[in-house]
Amino acid sequence: MKPEMTYIYTIYEEGSFSKAAEKLFMTQPALSISIQKMEQSIGMPLFDRSHRPLQLTDAGKIYMNTIKKMMLLEREQEQKLNDIRNLVTGTIRLGGSHYLNAYILPHVLAGFVREYPGIQLEIVEEGSNILSSMLADQRLDLTFSCNPTFMKDFERYEMFGDHILLGVPAGHEINERYRKQALSAKEVASGRHLAEDCSMVSLSAFAGLDYILLTKGNNLYDRAFEMFHEAGFEPKVKLSLSQLVTAYRLAAANMAATFVCDRLVRAGDDSMVFYKLESLCTTRTFYALLPNREYTSKAVKMFIQYMAINV
Repeated sequence: MKPEMTYIYTIYEEGSFSKAAEKLFMTQPALSISIQKMEQSIGMPLFDRSHRPLQLTDAGKIYMNTIKKMMLLEREQEQKLNDIRNLVTGTIRLGGSHYLNAYILPHVLAGFVREYPGIQLEIVEEGSNILSSMLADQRLDLTFSCNPTFMKDFERYEMFGDHILLGVPAGHEINERYRKQALSAKEVASGRHLAEDCSMVSLSAFAGLDYILLTKGNNLYDRAFEMFHEAGFEPKVKLSLSQLVTAYRLAAANMAATFVCDRLVRAGDDSMVFYKLESLCTTRTFYALLPNREYTSKAVKMFIQYMAINV
């Protein structure tokens, strides 16, 4: 791809000439002159400079669509050639939330890199909405989702599951009332909550609590409000956050109750008490999702196979 097209794409990604110049290891004046020459040659601006971050003009959008197609074709060609040579090489651009990247994937990624040192991993950490958009635009090779509505449009492979529990600060008086149903961190870490004889409790019993919830666009936000609807009450939301791990830590600091995924819970953490809830919404199955394209590289296929065995 021509250098000028790389410049345009980087400016589009970074939203400014200064950030793009820094990423491209060139001066801002040099980058601006290069773009100005292109704009003069076509007789139209590519960027609307009155907006921050910069926005594409109609001419810029046409250029960007062409650039994306060329990038995809070049990458697919490289993948095909590597696979024909039977080389265990390539790059996998993988997207995940902080929860996935910090608590689910580390041992999988470390093991995969050890077994296939020729394959380079690029990890993108964003919220589920942004990751969904990036996958649809084929800016990711792979991401994960438990959202049935979103995943139906993509090639998918079942990977792992988790279970949603209600976490309540250990010092809250309501725990005395439900101590028979309460679970310690040690019990959750050992899988006690997954046993058929583990006592469950209705979320309606906790209608009077303050809650820390995730923001809209997160799967756990949707499931939380479905559970509130089932329980017949509107929650008192003390705080809304974009990250599950942050919500868990603030709840553990005695701020409010929150919904916790069992894979976050570690034995020895006595700051929270956990409850298994009477709702089908508490069980989630995550799938590896691939963008809709004609060719999937050998490296991506190998990662999916490795993760399915080792997650």
